[in-house]
Parts: sequence; structure tokens; C-alpha cells
Amino acid sequence: MRDAHPHAQAAEPRLRSDAAANRERILAAATVAVRRDGEKVPMSTIAEEAGVGIGTVYRHYPTRPALLVALTLASFKVVRDHAHAAAQSNVPAPAAVAQFLEQTIAARDQFVLPLHGGPVIHDERIVALQREIRALLGQILARGRREGTIRRGVTASDIILTGAMLAQPLSHVAGWDRVARRQARIFIAGLAATYPPAPGAGDARGSRDAKSARVADPG
Repeated sequence: MRDAHPHAQAAEPRLRSDAAANRERILAAATVAVRRDGEKVPMSTIAEEAGVGIGTVYRHYPTRPALLVALTLASFKVVRDHAHAAAQSNVPAPAAVAQFLEQTIAARDQFVLPLHGGPVIHDERIVALQREIRALLGQILARGRREGTIRRGVTASDIILTGAMLAQPLSHVAGWDRVARRQARIFIAGLAATYPPAPGAGDARGSRDAKSARVADPG
């Protein structure tokens, strides 16, 4: 896993440059529209905000579910790339986790994911990305335990859930990025190996919580 390239999946058919540009505009506009109006936002609204005709939208994404799958895949790929960069970094494990959380906060407007209010989609490509993200974060935690910098019992799902919460601004809290980064620093401090094992990590409730996070992660 450590040697796997972050894009080591089947390549999609290459599009003409204009078609590829249209697709990127559609995905960008759809991300904004779905986050703002929900997954039932009219396709015509997405076309208008992307600056393309409705026929262009349907050529790329014949159905609404196809568009939602594309948005979710694109979001998970961003998270996967952040996890890969953190896992491959040479910094101590807590700093690598901090890097991952910082990138999650910075990229929060790009996410249409289950833990970010997006649709829960059952797709083999999405499942594969979820597994890859958990494995990459697991590498960081394993390194931290070898270094003696991260306490026992912390899981990849803990990082995923924390990232999802930090990337969800609370409407009544001003300056969310500053607040989120402060909470990230507190979380990183709590990973220290000097703390006792994470509560619930080995009991039935902890196992159920981790399983629930895996169903919807990683937002």
C-alpha cells in the first residue's frame, strides 16, 4: 500500500480538451449547487451556473445519480490524495495527522461526502477509495505507535470523523477556519502516547462506532 501511487486506478477515457473543461466546470458548479441546495437541485441550475447548455450536462452525466456518483468520487479522491501525502511525509506521525486535517479544513468547500451531508452511494469505486484512505491513515498511526508518539487505541475512523466535523462550519460560529484549526490542534495533542489508550477502543461499543464510521466515511 505504501508504494501505491494515489492514482493507481483504471484510467478514464481521455476527453477532448474542450469536453474535459466542460466536465470540470459542471463538477465545480454542481459541487457548489448541491452543497447549497441539496442533491435535488435542478440540473438546469447546474448547467446555468456552469455556463454550459443542459444538453452538455446530460452528455457527461445522463442521470442525477450519475452526477452524484461523480461528485462523491471526486471528493473521495481529494481526501485520498491528502491521506497519501500525509502517509508519505517524513514528519513525525502527529504532524502527518495535523497535515491531513489542515488539508481537510482547507478543502472543505470541495466535498460532497456522506459525512458532509452528501448522499450515501454504494459504488465499488467509492468503497475502494474508502478502504485506501483508511489504510493510508492506518499507516500513519502504526508509524506513530512505533515512534512512541501516538497512543494505543486511536483508529483511522477517529481521524476521519474528526476531519468531517472540522470541515463542517457551524452557522452561528464566526471565523470557522480559525476555530477548526484550534480544535485540530487540541485533537493532535490528545493523540500523545503519554495519554492512556483511547476509551472504547477495545470494547463492543467502540467496535460498533468504528463500524458505523466505516459505512459512511470518510467525510
